[in-house]
Amino acid sequence: QVQLGESGGGLVQAGDSLRLSCAASGRTLSSSIMGWFRQAPGKEREFVATISWRGCTIYYKDSVKGRFTISRDNTKNTANLQMNSLKPDDTAVYSCSASSKLVVTTRPEDYDYWGQGTQVTVSS
Repeated sequence: QVQLGESGGGLVQAGDSLRLSCAASGRTLSSSIMGWFRQAPGKEREFVATISWRGCTIYYKDSVKGRFTISRDNTKNTANLQMNSLKPDDTAVYSCSASSKLVVTTRPEDYDYWGQGTQVTVSS
């Protein structure tokens, strides 16, 4: 069993930055695809970013390209999401996830483990 825990959320102003971290426990995630998703009130959960186990393949949601950067440190069993130039539309609960799929995926149903999420609120 894998437990994922996010940290780093908060209330910021538009244009500010936040760095979200995801720590895994229970077993190593070095061979897992890691993903970040978000869910705003009244909206469906949506894909934000994903990274392959070696970090060679990365995908982003179009609206965050150039502003968000996903990374991972397999030696520390962590994954991070650096978010710059935040906008009010980025306001949501952000969750990290892990998948045992062999290739990166943007579909939430392909992810096996989920954290509880961390709130990100961006004021205008």
